[in-house]
Amino acid sequence: MLFVGVDLGTSAVKLLLMDENGKIKNIVSKEYPLYFPHPGWSEQKPEDWFAQSMEGLKELLEGFDKDQVKGISFGGQMHGLVVLDKEDQVIRPAILWNDGRTAKQTDYLNQVIGKEKLSEYTANIAFAGFTAPKILWMKENEPENFAKIEKIMLPKDYLAYRLSGSFCTEYSDASGMLLLDVEHKCWSAKMLEICGITEAQLPKLYESWEVVGTLKVEVAAELGVSEDVKVIAGAGDNAAAAVGTATVGNGGCNISLGTSGTLFISSKKFGVDKNNALHSFDHADGNYHLMGCMLSAASCNKWWMDEILKTKDYPAEQAGITRLGENHVFYLPYLMGERSPHNDPSARAAFIGMSMDSTRENMTQAVLEGVAFGLRDSLEVARSIGANPERTKICGGGAKSPLWRKIIANVMNMKVDLIESEEGPGYGAAILAAVGCGVFDSVEEAAKKLVKVTGTEEPDSELVQKYEERYQEFKKLYPALKGFFQKKQA
Repeated sequence: MLFVGVDLGTSAVKLLLMDENGKIKNIVSKEYPLYFPHPGWSEQKPEDWFAQSMEGLKELLEGFDKDQVKGISFGGQMHGLVVLDKEDQVIRPAILWNDGRTAKQTDYLNQVIGKEKLSEYTANIAFAGFTAPKILWMKENEPENFAKIEKIMLPKDYLAYRLSGSFCTEYSDASGMLLLDVEHKCWSAKMLEICGITEAQLPKLYESWEVVGTLKVEVAAELGVSEDVKVIAGAGDNAAAAVGTATVGNGGCNISLGTSGTLFISSKKFGVDKNNALHSFDHADGNYHLMGCMLSAASCNKWWMDEILKTKDYPAEQAGITRLGENHVFYLPYLMGERSPHNDPSARAAFIGMSMDSTRENMTQAVLEGVAFGLRDSLEVARSIGANPERTKICGGGAKSPLWRKIIANVMNMKVDLIESEEGPGYGAAILAAVGCGVFDSVEEAAKKLVKVTGTEEPDSELVQKYEERYQEFKKLYPALKGFFQKKQA
């Protein structure tokens, strides 16, 4: 049997073919344009997603027994607003997760409706990237388009709709809309009223592994596969990546060092921290998760290497770094503002503590450590409500650096497990497809059987103590500079 995982990203769709033993048989990637019609805006055409996904699927399955394809599922960029009219035509380009036009609407939700009410209704507060502020923006700025809305969906769910005709979503991705009552797994009537929409305009809710339909006859014919291929609901990209790293069940943890950075903790118990510094979402395994998201992680190192040092030789720049826990230079990793735990779009990056004897290595080391400290901030919030994982998986481009893994292990005081596959959301989506097709009884069983750990970075007690002292100093820096950042951005 073969299963397809579709990772609908911001720059490309990545398609993965997996067999029932978890072996990856093929991977294909197809790019599509990203549009910036105004400063701070970020949009894509959903039709491009579908066209490139179909082309990618044909290429993915080339040379394989297409009769063996049993299921397809998705991991996708979260929070995007996709709207269709009564003719099922896209009304306007999708407004993406990294679009910043909704500052006014986000302030309205947090300040006028109030963070306490939002947390009561949805377990979260408003962030500029979430879907509800985008709906309010459209209502205010494009009333003619708003009046045409028949269906509201998320990016990956547009693919499911085009492939199967099923108007669906699932709990993990819906959690990031600020429309879902996360604890009770239903649409929030209060939030729908605030946004001026009805439940009929929203998709039916499923668990991530549930079958939402089968391929449309014409789609199956174009791909050369059976009409009985099941379409499985899928998950938001972070939840799908968590499945792909076996971060499931109670107390699992995954750190992603991608362009952005995330700390993802799975839990069988619903929980919200008092300041809503972390996102409290439903998980693709049927339970819950806490997630801290920092907007700049591996992108900090990329900026430092590519733009400042003008080099692509990352390992060479790290080779001379040997004195861990003793660096006198600090780096605040807020190149694009920050989400968790500060929720401050005005925050900016900074080097602090340089002296005449500061070296190139000190600065490079400070960047790696600053990202680790930023992730530790989210871990501390999780610990404050009783989530205290002892080990974590790690994935993303930054995870390829042995030095960065060592820094993470000691800053967090956690064992850091490397896994065999780095395909995150696509692999997780394929696992969800296998569960939906009955190969496994649960997402937890599938992930733990298929995901293989290939090595572990153990924390060193002496280094842990050194980094604990450094972290306590790091924690004082953002509060000291917060007023300066806000004044500069005013």
